Amino acid sequence: MTRPYTLFCDSTCDLPEERLQKMDCRIIPLTFEIDGKPYTTADISMQEFYRRMREDASTKTSQISVGVCQDAFEEELKQGRDILYLTFSSGLSGTYNSALIAKDNLAEQYPDAKMVIVDSLSASSGEGLLLIYADMKKREGMDIDQLASWIEVNRYHICHVFTVDDLKYLFRGGRVSRASAIAGTVLGIKPVLSVDNDGHLIPQDKVRGRKQSINKLGQMIKERMGNCLNQIVTISHGDCIEDAKYAEKMLKEIFGEDTEVVISYTGPVIGAHSGPGTLALFFWGDYR
Repeated sequence: MTRPYTLFCDSTCDLPEERLQKMDCRIIPLTFEIDGKPYTTADISMQEFYRRMREDASTKTSQISVGVCQDAFEEELKQGRDILYLTFSSGLSGTYNSALIAKDNLAEQYPDAKMVIVDSLSASSGEGLLLIYADMKKREGMDIDQLASWIEVNRYHICHVFTVDDLKYLFRGGRVSRASAIAGTVLGIKPVLSVDNDGHLIPQDKVRGRKQSINKLGQMIKERMGNCLNQIVTISHGDCIEDAKYAEKMLKEIFGEDTEVVISYTGPVIGAHSGPGTLALFFWGDYR
């Protein structure tokens, strides 16, 4: 007899709470610090988080610990349920490795249980978009092995393109040089980036001006989308809702008016490194 299973993800999936409540999944939270004080997303609003960042508060993030993973898994295992955990990209975080260790720690105690850890190789609402599709496939009747295989094959179709408004946050995270950050600020240069098949951030271009950088994202989408129309697309933003609305209009022009567009904040774990003004677009395409 096939055991029921629980679909897990983590809070870096950056989906709106109202969307998550409609889905059959459990979210494990990552923690972050502002000026040395620990928080979860339940402790502070996104508007307040980005206001603090604009005031130059110090931010720091942490991966999910082995113990947190283990406790969350065991709650389901005790109820006779198996585990499928879709994790934050291993190219950006150690959360995937924490989950693997938690699985090994529980294996002897629950020998009949199946625990499958799948690296999303995605971030923010790209991870969230993959979770949306995974939840749909689970509801359609895929068992745990079928869904894990489906994710491993199709995660490379979840495309990420994004831009940031201020290079100083990428400089702090070691993503750009000091000279690039200073020049970008003086000249109004906005980097355009993507995520590769290994889940790493990859610079793609530099564009002068905010609106031009968003339009460049649209060009990149057209290059990657293939024949995909009328799909679900996701947007995450670092407290720049007007830019997100502009991007939503652009996405509907590209994919069709019937396309579902899910807009959310870029959460603190990603936002701490990309900063206020981050705008990221995620979609199903031919290649990353």
